[in-house]
Amino acid sequence: MAEPLLQVQDLHTRFTTPTGVVHAVRGVSFAVRRGETVGLVGESGSGKSVTALSIMRLLPEPPARIRAGRVLLDGEDLLGLPPRAMQDVRGRRIAMVFQDPFASLNPTMRLGDQVAEAIQAHGRVSRREALARSLDLFRAVHLPAPEARLHQYPHQVSGGQRQRVMIAMAFALRPDVLIADEPTTALDVTVQAQIMALMSEFQERTGAAILLITHDLGLVAEMCDRVLVMYAWQIVEEGSARQVFHSPRHPYTVGLLESLPQLHEERASRLRSIPGQPPDLADLPTGCAFADRCPRVMEVCRREAPPVHSAGQGSWARCHLLAETPPLPSAGSRAPGGAQ
Repeated sequence: MAEPLLQVQDLHTRFTTPTGVVHAVRGVSFAVRRGETVGLVGESGSGKSVTALSIMRLLPEPPARIRAGRVLLDGEDLLGLPPRAMQDVRGRRIAMVFQDPFASLNPTMRLGDQVAEAIQAHGRVSRREALARSLDLFRAVHLPAPEARLHQYPHQVSGGQRQRVMIAMAFALRPDVLIADEPTTALDVTVQAQIMALMSEFQERTGAAILLITHDLGLVAEMCDRVLVMYAWQIVEEGSARQVFHSPRHPYTVGLLESLPQLHEERASRLRSIPGQPPDLADLPTGCAFADRCPRVMEVCRREAPPVHSAGQGSWARCHLLAETPPLPSAGSRAPGGAQ
């Protein structure tokens, strides 16, 4: 198996607030290989975006602080780089597509100028050359009337077109790693499919590694090779897409899958949900963070943090149940289409 291109090792990020210290990322570790797509899933507030921003070193310091860990890109620790060197890494070696393109684009600059600026920031390129490359990128992401889009402002194009501009900007320097944070949020299903097809096309051309952060489990089943399940600011399960969707090991993963609507069911039924709320960021429980919501909670779950149990072939879960039991029951029919 190829060596990982991106490795996150025991990453800890916290925020200092007036009400206390918030542990936003707790001991997160994972790896992404060249040409691989890894999905990072979990409820809102589980720590997915903070993990991505920690990798990119885009969190404001203070109040944020990366307390421990390493982020290795081709063996180089990004957390040890001075700010100027890290600025050179962003865009050129590792790029990010944000979930809200309207907030991410400068409303006072034309779209072409924004992409050209990203190109010029990493090389001695004239504005004329940078705009010509921007036009090529707009064509590559299939923006309609690309010449006209060069001279328009973000408010003059649709949400799907703004996201295409963001992807063009991320693709501009052919990065080794692409982090896509909810890239299809608020887009209709047709545009979602087009956006994901663009990312796959880029990956096929360049061999880039992709970390896909999303709530859409169907999208993960369709696009991803491996899946990371995040709860309470740490990863609680990792495995291949097939294993996670068909033989989940953690009760939280089972709950996520059972909350999916099923069009093939003969009679309409109420959607299932996971009862309760995630724990307070500033007041974490002593034992398992999922204990108060878990249908299979045991006394040990409230006393001790669960260890990691291997399930073989790179799969594992953080759960006391796995010390004694086989994979948790989950109807394979509930897995979204795509996880074969």
